[in-house]
Amino acid sequence: MKKATKNARATKPATAKAKHARPAPATKRVGALSAAAMLLADRGKPMRVREMIVALSERGLWTSPNGKTPEATLYAAIIREIAAKARASRFVKVERGLFAAATVRSMPKKGSHR
Repeated sequence: MKKATKNARATKPATAKAKHARPAPATKRVGALSAAAMLLADRGKPMRVREMIVALSERGLWTSPNGKTPEATLYAAIIREIAAKARASRFVKVERGLFAAATVRSMPKKGSHR
């Protein structure tokens, strides 16, 4: 005679566990770099970083969270994006300290037409 084993369990079908519901964020904050890209695209003309910081705070797009040098931070971020993304960057350096939106990218090179 065989003994019944204690490990014989009824198997339950696998069910997906419900994840904890996270409340949706009220509004997602825009970073300084994205706000500057929006500002330059809207303005359509080159601006200096100090002018961008003032315009961003006036429009309510971005304000510095108690930073002492937001101009230097934004300048460095724009330079990093231009260096890292090259032609895919949202910014173009027009001259020293002057940046514009890089909206026109698909212009043909001179002499490349057939």
